[in-house]
Parts: sequence; C-alpha cells; structure tokens
Amino acid sequence: MTEFIALLERVPDLWVYLGLSVGAAIENIIPAIPADSFVALGGFLAGTGGLRAEWVALGTWLSNVASALYVVRLSRSHGPAFFEKGLGRHLLRPHQMDRLGRFYDRWGLTAIFVSRFLPGFRAIVPVFAGATRQSIAKLAFPLAAASGIWYGGLVYLGVLAGQNLDRLEGWLGQLSAVVALAATAAAIAVGTWWIRSRRKPHDD
Repeated sequence: MTEFIALLERVPDLWVYLGLSVGAAIENIIPAIPADSFVALGGFLAGTGGLRAEWVALGTWLSNVASALYVVRLSRSHGPAFFEKGLGRHLLRPHQMDRLGRFYDRWGLTAIFVSRFLPGFRAIVPVFAGATRQSIAKLAFPLAAASGIWYGGLVYLGVLAGQNLDRLEGWLGQLSAVVALAATAAAIAVGTWWIRSRRKPHDD
C-alpha cells in the first residue's frame, strides 16, 4: 500500500482526482469494488499535502451520486421488463413487486438515505427504486445528502490520518466492522421478507 501511494504521488493531481472519482462511481455498477477505499485514500493523500480535501470530497461525491442516479434511470427503463419474465420473475414474483412498490412509495426516501451508509445495499436499493418506477427527482436529495455525509466523513478521517497510513487502515477496519454488522442485519431482514412474501396472500 505504501508503494502504491508513493506511485500516486508521482502522478499529476488531475489524474489522481479523476481516478478517485471514477473509483467512487464504479461501486454502483460493480458492488464488489468499494467506493469507501477510494474516498478514504483521497482523504489520506489530502492529509499528506498532495491533494486538496475539498476537491477529493466533491469529485467522489458527485461521481458516486451521478452513477447511482444513472442506475435508477436504467432500472426505470429496463427493470420492470426484467422482473416480468425469465430469471427476474423467479427472483421477485409479481405480488412481491407490488409489495415492494408500496414499500418504496411509503419508505423509499428513508430507504435510499439509510442504504448509502451500507456497503452492498448502496448498489441494490437504487435498482429496485427504479424498477418500482420511483421518481428520480424525488430520490436525488436523500441520495445526495447521505452520500455527502458519508464521503465527507471518510475524507475527514483520511485527512486526520495524515502521514500515518496504519492509523487510517485501523480506523477503516473498525468502521467497516460496524457497517458490516449493520449490513448483515439488513440482509437478514430483507432475506426474511423475501422468503415470507413468496406465497401469495390467498394461497393460505
């Protein structure tokens, strides 16, 4: 990691900003690539004096929000058809999609806000928000607000770490453990709902 940071310090700042921003955006397309690592790394580089913290925060925030909203847009266009046939129909039955739509109508803004703090759910929740035809304009504010709080906090941690990479890795490890527990609890709740809702109400 230290050698990688030394390499980044030889790269022009503009390209580093762009790389961090792209890295923060990819998570919404490929959930296995965590945006948090890019954001915290940018904050660390700002703490060493190589980058400006405000540009790191702004670039990663805007790119992540933009890619998340793009996912919502794509899902609005193609999501309903996907869940009406083939594999999608087996993932969520029509009556489950109806229930999910009612959930988003009532709790969608809260779900979008909370999900931005949970790895994995950040990428999944916008997909179903789009598939249930939620308004992009309506979702934009809670999505942007939560992402701004989260990524701003990660940049701040990186800046505080300054020259001590081990400190940053320690903080991220502790933070990751907490959010992983929260994400696991959320996954269990969603899995329980999915299993219980597979049967139509009149099947009883």
